[in-house]
Amino acid sequence: MRGKQAPKRNILPDPKYQNILLAKFINFVMRKGKKITAQKIVYGAFDLIKEKTKKDPLETFDEAIKNVSPQMETKSRRVGGANYQVPMPVRGERRNGLSFRWIIAASQARKGKPMHINLAEELMAAAQNQGEAVRKKQDMHRMAEANRAFAHFARF
Repeated sequence: MRGKQAPKRNILPDPKYQNILLAKFINFVMRKGKKITAQKIVYGAFDLIKEKTKKDPLETFDEAIKNVSPQMETKSRRVGGANYQVPMPVRGERRNGLSFRWIIAASQARKGKPMHINLAEELMAAAQNQGEAVRKKQDMHRMAEANRAFAHFARF
């Protein structure tokens, strides 16, 4: 690594729910710097969740993130001319980033409806341990479990 590591920026909580994790999620949804559009999408999804489940949308969001966050992942390691998929624990920040990415990608993959509806449906499905994003997490865990024999390569 060359030069200094970039300093971590403090992120302000979102204006409506005063939640830092939600503000981070809005930033992940944002495209081309259009934060207001991203906020409309996320808050629209939250309104739909509130309407359909009659529960606090922030609780549903937290539950969905918890269900989609991976505990283990595999990283490629080169040992003696062979590449091994070595299972490793996922750091907290990366865990959130992966879960955000998977939820957004699963929402975008659903076609035929506006983004806020797709996002609401994916968040509700993830909160109930269903949906495409949860399946992605389970695939990652399955891959780590299958390569457990190479776990000793994680410590050099």
